[in-house]
Amino acid sequence: MRHVDHIPASQRRAWAAAGHYPDRDLYSQFRSRVDRDPAAPAVIDADGTFGYGELDDLTRRLAAGLARLGIGEGEVVAVQLPNGRLACAVELAVAALGAIALPFPVGRGEREAENLLRRSEAVAVITVAEHHGHPCAARVREHSATLPGLRAVIAVGAEVQGCVPIDALLASDAREFVHHAADPDAPARILVTSGSEAEPKMVLYSHNALSGGRGAQMAALHEDPGAMRNFFLMPLGSAFGSSGTPVTLAAFGATLVVRPAFDPAGTLAMVEAARVTHLFGVPTMLRMLLDCPAIHDTDLSSLRAVVIGGAALDPDTARRAGEILKCAVVPIYGSADGVGCHNGLTGFDGTIGRPNPAVADIRVVDENGIPVPPGTTGELVSRGPMSPMCYFNSPELDRRLRTPDGWTRTGDLGVFDEQGRLTLVGRCKDVVIRGGLNISPAEVESVLITHPDIRDVACVPVPDPHYGERMCACVATSAELTLTELTRHLASCGMEPRKFPERLLVLPALPLGPAGKVDRRALRVQAAASLAGDGLRPPRDLTA
Repeated sequence: MRHVDHIPASQRRAWAAAGHYPDRDLYSQFRSRVDRDPAAPAVIDADGTFGYGELDDLTRRLAAGLARLGIGEGEVVAVQLPNGRLACAVELAVAALGAIALPFPVGRGEREAENLLRRSEAVAVITVAEHHGHPCAARVREHSATLPGLRAVIAVGAEVQGCVPIDALLASDAREFVHHAADPDAPARILVTSGSEAEPKMVLYSHNALSGGRGAQMAALHEDPGAMRNFFLMPLGSAFGSSGTPVTLAAFGATLVVRPAFDPAGTLAMVEAARVTHLFGVPTMLRMLLDCPAIHDTDLSSLRAVVIGGAALDPDTARRAGEILKCAVVPIYGSADGVGCHNGLTGFDGTIGRPNPAVADIRVVDENGIPVPPGTTGELVSRGPMSPMCYFNSPELDRRLRTPDGWTRTGDLGVFDEQGRLTLVGRCKDVVIRGGLNISPAEVESVLITHPDIRDVACVPVPDPHYGERMCACVATSAELTLTELTRHLASCGMEPRKFPERLLVLPALPLGPAGKVDRRALRVQAAASLAGDGLRPPRDLTA
């Protein structure tokens, strides 16, 4: 399959000539790290320390096993695994075959997983046999009738009928491995957004854009990137986590620290034991760490920076983090769509810093796409070495969000000051950001409206001191609906619990604006005002 790169080839080559690209495929970069020091620590996970040589052996055996299944250049391999050495090796193995990795976090609901696999035309899926009681591999296998391109479901953790056990791949001899040295401007990975649209966007990145563009963003956080010990608290399968294997391991030859799931006490213990230099997470995770009693008895002196993305970082949390952790607190602005900016180790000053041309040029434009002067708010558009190729199998998104010369319309609002520093103002798009997770109201509404007792529905954010925002379902009904009943309906339709509304506002009818559309602004005001009233049901406490 031929994928269009919306960045002109001449521009890609100019960035390579300027030194912004390594101009080698991901596995070649990783292999050079192995050759330099095979005993160096590559991954520190729940099972201990795994060296570069050991990770390469695992990678080669997996690649040989995938090749025996007929997987080759340009084909999509979906990966749904918890953070750990296996997830890293799988991504490197896919890159070594010239194939395209589609990682997405464990915990994505059955409905969304099927959606991603169908739209990506994945030929294989590597997933866990079970996650929190959910039979992931078996459920994917059940959907095979609607996934005609799917040739193999590979199960990790237990044997599953109709699936290929991961041990069958690992039984391969590493000597069978044949490296396919892909064009560095060819596709390597699909980044999946966390839901700012009715369905997640799939964004296609090249080897160069991952290790070069995204690598430059991370390199600005340390004078010696190879000495970094980067602890990713979010899933490696997320867009934020895409700086794990392709950047920390392949581009830098540094050490990647991960745990299969986030918990504050375990995170603090790992920071101390692994001598972590950089901690990556979302604001909710940082607040939970700061509130954990163990933080006062943990040696955190190795930390150089805490890098926070996924949602706006409030000044109070940034101040507390700086005082307690005694390191730089760096809010980072970025998205799967190809935009990135941060202040570096200068820390938090209320802005997100000055754009780095080695990462992405960012402009503030008006509704006609014309750049506006400093002090004027407008939409952010971005283009640079980290820019993706296109939206995977979605020419409609390309037409709507990419300009003819490759700029990406982010849907975010911002303003530059006279010193060239960028401040985020808001979002053009309607999205709920709960603890760093983007939740699409349109997706939740499309399922809630199928409930027989709901006449109309709109989901809006309400403020929350812990998660930043929670979602409130505003429903028009004459029935006595409860939040439990609504979430039970969502679960029966295959939606994952992380996207469930946590507030319920029952109304006889939804308010309409002058154009006859639902007045979401009025609903947000009404929902927020009803927090302490009887009309707004209490929340359930979900794990971020």
